[in-house]
Amino acid sequence: MNILIIKMSSLGDLFHTLPALSDAQCNIPNIHFDWVVEENFAEVPAWHSAVRQVIPIAIRRWRKAWWRCFSSGEWRQFKRQLQATRYDLIIDAQGLIKSALIAKLAKGKKIIGFDKNSATESVAHFFYHQLVSADLNQHAISRMRQLFAEALGYSVPETKPDYGVNLAQFTSANNRLQLFPYILFLHGTTWSSKHWLDERWSELADLFTRDGFSIVMPWSNEQERERAQKLALNHSSVHVLPRMTLNEIAQVMAQAAGVVAVDTGLGNLVAALEKPSVSLYGPTKISKIGIQGAQGIALTASANCVCCEKSQCKKSGFSSACMASISAQQVYALIQPLIEIYSPKIG
Repeated sequence: MNILIIKMSSLGDLFHTLPALSDAQCNIPNIHFDWVVEENFAEVPAWHSAVRQVIPIAIRRWRKAWWRCFSSGEWRQFKRQLQATRYDLIIDAQGLIKSALIAKLAKGKKIIGFDKNSATESVAHFFYHQLVSADLNQHAISRMRQLFAEALGYSVPETKPDYGVNLAQFTSANNRLQLFPYILFLHGTTWSSKHWLDERWSELADLFTRDGFSIVMPWSNEQERERAQKLALNHSSVHVLPRMTLNEIAQVMAQAAGVVAVDTGLGNLVAALEKPSVSLYGPTKISKIGIQGAQGIALTASANCVCCEKSQCKKSGFSSACMASISAQQVYALIQPLIEIYSPKIG
């Protein structure tokens, strides 16, 4: 059975979709998925054994100069790859007008997606042959598992999410850091309201350094690199990583003793790899997008303004008032026992 998935972004949303593929794989023998995804995230679907082909698309890049995708031949190449297979089913797991249009462009017997009350953009439901109703207040993983179950004709499993990501595929790679044991700080995120204070990261680095850990910090843009470098200037134990691919970051993460993350897409990879971790949430709801992993803890800020779902903090004088309420000592107290129990003795 050949299925096409349309789920182009964001990074966290891709991880929220992976457990649905594992469910389908358990219920339907010989099922195969092709997956349309933004080119920057194309490594992620390939980590799941049920994915046969990744079809990259570059909407984020094309929209900066849309005419170039036609003049360069990129659109023609994408369309050729998209239409090379006639699918038994096309699942639009994104629920946007753009994803529905891509689903319509592909060749398949039936398109299934969320109904008008469940889709992120309700107009998208007009493009589907079959509609699935899924509460928008459910966790994103549960929504995806329900969508795939109803589309493919099996009951929604009651098991814990299985991301289908094999830890061994990353730990078998040579780790070039030579900084064992180390803690990974995932400090970068898109909303300013999700950021943890620089001084909190500094305090937490002090606590881990006292225990003999190094700290490693990845980055994806100049602002994140500068934040990491600023922390490294004041802490000899802090090391700023070079720019890395998602595969390379996964290798670093897989061999970390523990991970501390803000609400970021990579935090879901921590859950998939079942690493000891604490993820910090303020303006967003863990009931809808919080990490779900065996050794992961989702910590919500204690401020009365939490879960505002605003990308910028509205309180005067704060970049993120709710995140400021989380102390380094809180985070350390939660993750330190997990590291002692679950982390392998490496180095």
